[in-house]
Amino acid sequence: MSTTTVDSAGSGTKLYKHKPTAAALKGAIQLGIGYAVGNLSSKPDRDVLMQDFSVVESAFLPSEGSNMTPAHHYPDFRLKTYAPLAFRYFRELFGIKPDDYLYSICNEPLIELSNPGASSSWFYLTSDDEFIIKTVQHKEAEFLQKLLPGYYMNLNQNPRTLLPKFYGLYCIQCGGVTVRVVVMNNVLPRAIKMHYKYDLKGSSYKRRASRKERVKSSPTFKDLDFQEMSEGLHFDADTYSALMKTLQRDCRVLESFKIMDYSLLLGVHVLDRKLLSRGSRCDSRKGQKVLYSTALESIQGNVKAPEPVADDDTFGGIPAKHKDENLLIFLGIIDILQSYRFIKKVEHSWKALVHDGDTVSVHRPSFYADRFLKFMGSTVFKKIHPLRGASSKRKRTSMNAAKSASQEFLSPHREEKKEEKKAQSLDNLDGNFYSSSKQPDILPRVSFKATEKDEEDLDNGEERRASSSTIALEDPLPSLSRSQSDSELDVYL
Repeated sequence: MSTTTVDSAGSGTKLYKHKPTAAALKGAIQLGIGYAVGNLSSKPDRDVLMQDFSVVESAFLPSEGSNMTPAHHYPDFRLKTYAPLAFRYFRELFGIKPDDYLYSICNEPLIELSNPGASSSWFYLTSDDEFIIKTVQHKEAEFLQKLLPGYYMNLNQNPRTLLPKFYGLYCIQCGGVTVRVVVMNNVLPRAIKMHYKYDLKGSSYKRRASRKERVKSSPTFKDLDFQEMSEGLHFDADTYSALMKTLQRDCRVLESFKIMDYSLLLGVHVLDRKLLSRGSRCDSRKGQKVLYSTALESIQGNVKAPEPVADDDTFGGIPAKHKDENLLIFLGIIDILQSYRFIKKVEHSWKALVHDGDTVSVHRPSFYADRFLKFMGSTVFKKIHPLRGASSKRKRTSMNAAKSASQEFLSPHREEKKEEKKAQSLDNLDGNFYSSSKQPDILPRVSFKATEKDEEDLDNGEERRASSSTIALEDPLPSLSRSQSDSELDVYL
């Protein structure tokens, strides 16, 4: 019932004709990762070298066991471990101890998750909520390995990031089936209920959840759904600035790697609804253990943690508001293993023929990053301006009151001056008509000029007051435009 095939490494491997079951495949993945990490513990710690990123270690694990491998009750399989020393460094950078890593992945069966996206990837979650194990295609695994040197450099400079945190890349060949998996951080903890979930790209073409997705108990909505269902999530100025700074930095990194078609996975927990389901996770655990794995830890800046909820904690969520609701936001950038290769260029060109090319998700990396940031900074995330708006309103009201009072005060004086001017003008007219041409006629003329000057001064003073009142009234408008320019600077600089 068995056959021998030759894998890409050129070695003969005994494989079974029958494909393994899903349970057997999950067990082989857990056993393979446990073996790879345990085998790595015998290697001394040292600095990561450039050649470490391209290393691929291979091991055969027969079901009866061997001198180097344990016996198991799964079909025989071959394990490939990509860049083991580099990924060990990444795990150490995020404070993951080998024993904790093995316990999370291998101690209990993996939980299979549904995939709301268009890809055929499978998702598994560890029972303690720490790690996601995602299957990837051969091209994606190859691209990730090429990405590792730049990823290493970026994490050294910026461990606080919303980009996926990769902890390991493995390949399992079992029963004629080849599965490549990557271990990542879990963005949405099951311990706290997500009332809304969104997969956002900043595009509009076919960016609406399908009917099949909508009927699920916990559907994942898309860009057009968000615009119809929400007016945006509001943050205080510091949190908004930190969030957009992190997104902007991450997008520029992705652009430099020529990556596009990524998404922002967004989970929204409404605190006011008192639905704090803990799922099946152990109640003794408070939040995730991995360093910088929570949403609040991942954004730049010193953002204050929200007030804890009674008999619960926030699990690293970012505090936000929507209308009168208090929220906790969980988010991360996902699906970054799509480079703008030839096939993607062809896909964009084909879609652009039947639809507006700027609205489709597949686009050149620079345009994609700019559109993504603009959508997040203006439609999804918004800054709260309570003090500026209130002060402008008070200023506008006080200026209106001052203008009314000044007009009431000046009105009697204006009437008196007009009556005086009228009387003096009639006197001047009578004097000129009856007097001799040789008479100097100085007094009426002097009196008239003085009156005209007084009236001119009064009118000018009133115009200055009115003009100053007008400037004060219009002053809130320039301040509003300055606020908008500040928001744009937060997004694009």
